[in-house]
Amino acid sequence: MLKEPMKITNSDYEIIDEAIKDVKNSGTTIRKTFAPYNENGEYDIEWEVGAAVEAFSSFSSRWSIEILAALYIAGDRRFNEMRNLLKGISSRTLSDKLTNCTEMGLVNRIVDEGPPIRVRYQLTEHGRNAGRLLSPLVAYMKIQQGRVIIDK
Repeated sequence: MLKEPMKITNSDYEIIDEAIKDVKNSGTTIRKTFAPYNENGEYDIEWEVGAAVEAFSSFSSRWSIEILAALYIAGDRRFNEMRNLLKGISSRTLSDKLTNCTEMGLVNRIVDEGPPIRVRYQLTEHGRNAGRLLSPLVAYMKIQQGRVIIDK
């Protein structure tokens, strides 16, 4: 169960809201920049949707986004630390999903020589960049879901 909504000052809320607006404007700029490269200089809706689905496939699998969020927010973690952060995930599923995230280039598996030998997981540069790009979306969703409110 999540805690009560986070209460933030109006000025901090405005900073977050402005950052979200910047991201929205950037998305429009990016799509307009891509448009001339399509066959008739118009949006190729079919290509846009397919490319978006393909791009998000890294995050659409159950537990993948949770793993990425945990590593982005909490930093490098060992296997059991990850399992404790991700309530409800089995060891087998965590192992499979970490392997998948590693194959996608989002997570590095680092072996620290021992004794004992220790394995930890960390985001790659690609994984960190994805986290940075998803942060405004996460902030937007927290606000829309009432998880962040203005303290009056």
